[in-house]
Amino acid sequence: MLTILAAGSVFFPGLFLLSKQCLKSIPALRWSEGDAVIVSARLVSSVQAVMASSAGYIIASSCNDILEDQHWLTSSYIMFAVPYFVYDIYAMFMCYWYKLRVKGHEEASAAPQHMGTALTSYLRREFLMVLHHVVMVTVCFPVSVFWRQGKGDYFQGIMFMAELSTPSVCLGKILIQYKQQHTLLHKVNGALMLITFFICRVLLFPYLYYVYGRYASIPFHMVPLSVPWHCNLGAALLMAPQLYWFSLICRGALRLFTGSSRSQRPRAASSAAKERQTDGNPLPQPANGYSTRSTEPELATH
Repeated sequence: MLTILAAGSVFFPGLFLLSKQCLKSIPALRWSEGDAVIVSARLVSSVQAVMASSAGYIIASSCNDILEDQHWLTSSYIMFAVPYFVYDIYAMFMCYWYKLRVKGHEEASAAPQHMGTALTSYLRREFLMVLHHVVMVTVCFPVSVFWRQGKGDYFQGIMFMAELSTPSVCLGKILIQYKQQHTLLHKVNGALMLITFFICRVLLFPYLYYVYGRYASIPFHMVPLSVPWHCNLGAALLMAPQLYWFSLICRGALRLFTGSSRSQRPRAASSAAKERQTDGNPLPQPANGYSTRSTEPELATH
């Protein structure tokens, strides 16, 4: 168990550092430190999503009895993935930090003096995403590995497959970061993100309730009354942020596909100038990709 945990602790930060170094050193690229950090963080998130979704499919497809059947990959991947959530809090902060620097609000020589201020701003701005990651490590991890006592591997596998939406989310953030909202790729990816997020995250818990109802021969509407209260509470707490993020994605998609992004592009320079004048502080895109500012001509992402 500790070996798997150690492997995850090395793999995700190591992949991030390797990707960043390659993007900076390959002659055909020679990206800046900030660009390499941002893209590398998205790459690691996408790799983790593909691994989790693959593990989830293997687990779910191997379970005939959705409560009693077990698969060794369930607890193993949970142990392997736990360090990712710790690493990702750091990676999101580094993305946030470099976005501040790119916007020109901090001199390179003065940057260390403002690290504490940037950290406070990051935690305030990304409170929900940081809280989500902390809960995954401190609550979901022990519940999934120890409290379940080997039951419900099928449900755990289906929850792993929620990560199917992450690669399109990461690509969307990269396209937004590099001002590619007007491209066909951004629109296609936005539609794909909307569909996959709705199916894999919003419909996740209704589907799990439906599957359990069929297994226990209980009508769908009676399932919440038939399962332990803490299962309902956990499902509600996990689903609430997904609904919030999905609402932001829908708002961004509406602006994108109604053409508001095209009409606002000529005003991008003046909008940026107004941002810089607001309290003298930068207003970068949130590290988690979601934006609550209605004036942004971009598709909000995870």
